[in-house]
Amino acid sequence: MDSFKRLVEIMDKLRVECPWDRKQTFESLRNLTIEEAYELADAIISKNWDDVKNELGDILLHIIFYAKIGSEKKLFDINDVISHISEKIVDRHPHVFGDKEFITSEEVVKNWESIKLKKSNGVLKGVPSKLPALIKAYRIQQKVSGVGFDWKNKDGIVRKIDEELFELKDEIIKKDKNLSELEFGDFLFSVVNYARFLDIDPELALEKSNKKFIKRFEEMEVLIKEKGLILSEMDITELNLLWEQVKSS
Repeated sequence: MDSFKRLVEIMDKLRVECPWDRKQTFESLRNLTIEEAYELADAIISKNWDDVKNELGDILLHIIFYAKIGSEKKLFDINDVISHISEKIVDRHPHVFGDKEFITSEEVVKNWESIKLKKSNGVLKGVPSKLPALIKAYRIQQKVSGVGFDWKNKDGIVRKIDEELFELKDEIIKKDKNLSELEFGDFLFSVVNYARFLDIDPELALEKSNKKFIKRFEEMEVLIKEKGLILSEMDITELNLLWEQVKSS
C-alpha cells in the first residue's frame, strides 16, 4: 500500500507543478485511456508480461488521474472509487459474501446480470455505445443470454448463419449496397454469436489472425527483396506462390 500511496502523492504533485498534467481534464484523458487499454490488450495477446505489468501501471495512473480531477471538482476521490467497486463486488457475489450457493460460473453470470437488471432500466443499458462493434455484439449477446434469451444449442446458430449468408448473397445479386451492408452486419452478428457458443472470444480470434497475416506478409516482403524483385510490379500468381512458400515454412 505504500507504493499506492506514493503514486497518489506523485499525482498530487504533478497537478500542481507540471503544466501538462495541470491542464488535463476528464475529456482530454479519455482517448489516452482508450489507447492505454488497447496497449494492455496487445501486450496480453503477445504474452509479454513485462509489458503487461507496465501497461497496468499506466492504466492505474489514469484511474488515479481521474480521481484527482474528481476530487478537485468535489465530485469524488480515489477512496470513493475504491469503496464503490468494493461494495459492488460484494453485492454481486452473494455466493462468496452471503448465503447463496452457485456451482457453475454460468450460474454466477446469470445472477450477476439479474442483479444488474434490478438496478437498471433495461438489459442492454449497460453496454457502452462507443464500444468497437465486434466487442459490442459479443457483449449484447452475453447480456441477453444472461436473462435466458438465447439459442438452445449451436446447431440453431449454424442454421442462422446459413440463413443470413443466403440473404446477403441475394442482396449482392440485386446490387443494393445499403441492404447488402445491413445483411452483412446480420451475418457478422450471427458469426460472433457462434463464437460465443464455442467459448471463443471473436475479438481475440480476429486479432490473432491479423497478427498471423501481418507476420506472413512481412516474411513474404523479405523474400521478395532477397530475390531482387519489386512487390508492386509482381502479379498475383507470383505473389501467391511466395505466400504459399511462407505458409509452409
